[in-house]
Amino acid sequence: MGGPGEPARRSRIDGGLPGGLFHVALRAAIRERGLTLERLRFHLARRGVSVGLSSLSNWQNGHSRPETPASLNAVRELERVLGVRPESLVRLVATGGRGQAARTSAPRCADIAPVSDLLDGLLSAHNQDVEVISVQHKITVDAERCGTTLWSQLLVRAVHDGVDRYVVRYYGNPSCVPGLVVARGLANCRPGRFVPHPSAPGLVYELVFDHVLRAGETWVFESELVDPTAGVTTEFAYGFRNPTQQFLLQARFDPRAVPVRCHAFAQRDLEDGRHPTGALRLSEHHTVHLLASAVDSGVLGIGWRWT
Repeated sequence: MGGPGEPARRSRIDGGLPGGLFHVALRAAIRERGLTLERLRFHLARRGVSVGLSSLSNWQNGHSRPETPASLNAVRELERVLGVRPESLVRLVATGGRGQAARTSAPRCADIAPVSDLLDGLLSAHNQDVEVISVQHKITVDAERCGTTLWSQLLVRAVHDGVDRYVVRYYGNPSCVPGLVVARGLANCRPGRFVPHPSAPGLVYELVFDHVLRAGETWVFESELVDPTAGVTTEFAYGFRNPTQQFLLQARFDPRAVPVRCHAFAQRDLEDGRHPTGALRLSEHHTVHLLASAVDSGVLGIGWRWT
């Protein structure tokens, strides 16, 4: 018999570990055991291992891999909880495939710590199991130079049956009061759970689709975020947690607050310094835009100055 939280039998995926990839095998093992990520985390905690729900979600979706000694120890405990052969998942972490050397992929943009903390409250029930095809964002800067309104349109494809929502992360200016931020669904979605951070200028919220998607089905939806506490805004950036086929970012300025210079920049991640990539020309309608294709990771943004 197994110990507390440990199955008395081996999972049927024990022999093959489908796909030979860590995240594929982990997802299959979790599905075979019928555990939610929250229950899986509970079983790990009973064994003295603490793993965040966002980390478990990233592992099973291939967004990140357990690489530190503590994370690999957590994987060994996962093997016991899930009832798979000892070291079978750990070997997949080490090889990245069926006996092949691990390939180094571009790092996905990790969440800022306060936002990562908030995700645990949402990912216990729902994940962003979608392929991002297109992202469009437009920030509007008002006459007081405050970036108070963000319009967004996304086109996504479900990677499995049952996807019905998308989780949005927002990290505002230092002046941001998360509890005063308003999220609206404009087309094909409505706001779901809204979780503001109690002390940091960050929040996460759900956009719930009009119906449940089947695997391979695409969905386009529009939303708007209004931050009346944004304060003077000099840049806007987007962090890529998923490969995106096309990305369009626009900044529109009130005629009374037109900047003298605009530029595009890139970052390796949200903690990295900004690396200017080129000047941007304002149009007659006081807008600038940045277009990118086949973006795999990192951060892209637009910055501006008035002097």
